[in-house]
Parts: sequence; structure tokens; C-alpha cells
Amino acid sequence: MDQMMMGAIAMGSTVVGLFFFRYWRSTRDNFFLWFALSFWLEAVNRVALALLFAASELEPLFYLLRVVAYGLIVLAILQKNRRRPPAP
Repeated sequence: MDQMMMGAIAMGSTVVGLFFFRYWRSTRDNFFLWFALSFWLEAVNRVALALLFAASELEPLFYLLRVVAYGLIVLAILQKNRRRPPAP
């Protein structure tokens, strides 16, 4: 059951990443690209957890992947809200 749930979460993360990637291609706004990469990292993390039966979510490698994915979301939000100089 755990592998099935991990697969479902990985599939959902991949699909959401594809949606953000599609929006990035149409707008070229890096906000959407960072979100797409974040969701794809989460999908890779879940697939790795599902394939390694003895793996735990608390192992440093899996935890680090998750921290990087969430860091990309924070980076996207900070870049989007950064003040830009007014256009002449």
C-alpha cells in the first residue's frame, strides 16, 4: 500500500510540475519554472522512497531533497516579490 501511495503522490507531483512548466513556456516567468522544478524534485523523492524498501523519509538524502524542493518554492516567492526599479 505504501508503494502505491508513493506512486500516486509522484504521479500527482509530476503532473503539477508539467502544468507549471506549460505556464512557464507561455509566460517565461521564472516563478513557474521554479515551481515546476520543485514539484519534479518531490516526484523523484517519492519514487526513490517507493523503490528503496528499507528507506525512511527521515534519512538525510531524502530529507535534503525535500528541503531543496521547498527552498525552490521560497526562492520563487522571494524573486516574485522583490522590488524592481520603475521603468523610465
